[in-house]
Amino acid sequence: MSSDPWGRVDETGTVYVRTSDGEQVVGSWQAGTPEEALAYFERKYEGLVVEIGLLEKRVRTTDLSAKDTQTAIDHLRTQVDEHHAVGDLDALRVRLDKLVETVESRREERKVAKAKQADEARAAKDALVAEAEQLAQSDQWRSAGERLRALVDIWKGLPRLDRKSDDELWHRFSHARSAFSKRRKAHFASLDAQREDARKVKEKLVSEAESLSKSTDWGPTAARYRELMADWKAAGRAQREAEDDLWNRFRGAQDVFFAARSEVFAERDAEQTENLKLKEELADEAEKLVPITDLKAARAAFRSLNERWEGIGHVPRDARPKVEGRMHAVERAIQEAEEGEWRRTNPEARARAAGLTGQLQAAVDKLREQIDAARAAGNNAKADKLSRELEGRQALLDQALKGLEEFGG
Repeated sequence: MSSDPWGRVDETGTVYVRTSDGEQVVGSWQAGTPEEALAYFERKYEGLVVEIGLLEKRVRTTDLSAKDTQTAIDHLRTQVDEHHAVGDLDALRVRLDKLVETVESRREERKVAKAKQADEARAAKDALVAEAEQLAQSDQWRSAGERLRALVDIWKGLPRLDRKSDDELWHRFSHARSAFSKRRKAHFASLDAQREDARKVKEKLVSEAESLSKSTDWGPTAARYRELMADWKAAGRAQREAEDDLWNRFRGAQDVFFAARSEVFAERDAEQTENLKLKEELADEAEKLVPITDLKAARAAFRSLNERWEGIGHVPRDARPKVEGRMHAVERAIQEAEEGEWRRTNPEARARAAGLTGQLQAAVDKLREQIDAARAAGNNAKADKLSRELEGRQALLDQALKGLEEFGG
């Protein structure tokens, strides 16, 4: 029989846990030693501790609903009450009780918060209406227009008030936006002179863009095209007919330049594609080293392949992880083989494996003698029980023998 402060295993393999209500049966264990039985059910207890801890954290740090929290608590309480773990189950019940108290407290807090939210929503919409009415008189067309659009998004994200209050505030809000929109429309109706200025600016931008279209100074020219594009956007719109014609010329000049640049870059890409092919061939050679049969030779061969690898230039960015991953996989296989070689030559590990195998073999032999004696005495029930125990011990012995083979016998 084996025990610890919270549980014990009797001679029949029955596992008990100690609680404030006395000992409770946890389960039956026939697959190993009593110590293994206790360790197994202690891990079950540790799992419950982790689950309760995670639930406590979720309750503290998230908006988990009271209903979902209570469901989780009930689920955990059922597991604790079923006594399928060895540990301080009473302490877990106390923690679950405290969580129930917390849920009730948070439910009340949310009720108060909901009422507060309604008051805050009313104050927020009042503030939005006041700001919209102020913006309606602004001459800052772009910024005021953007802010009014932002206010609409903010409004949509706020909770609704009672129907009458919400409709009244929305009417004022909408009226302010309409007033601003009418003033802005009237303002832009008088912008013909500004559009003519924009046409002249864009004529100059087009001329420079066309003069740069044959440049082979790829970096600086591309940067200048970006600057010209920024200047184009800042110049404002010309009259519709002029705008379309100027844009087609401006864009066409850029297309000539970038097409020529793309052709040059394509040649570079072809070189990188050839580099990729060479590296894939080296990866093919490296993968032939696996499985490792001659560790020393594999190390030397991989070192040589790696030196050739380093001498090859860049490969396409999107292909790099895959081809490098193949080489890394072979390198890991060599490292694992080195670790396996170390384990096989480690005398302490060999001795432990041999000792465990001997103990298990003795236990199997003894069980077989007991089974034969029980059969001879006509006690088949006892013999069957011992046979089931023998199956478990034999499985452990087979596993230990397999491990011993890794050490060469």
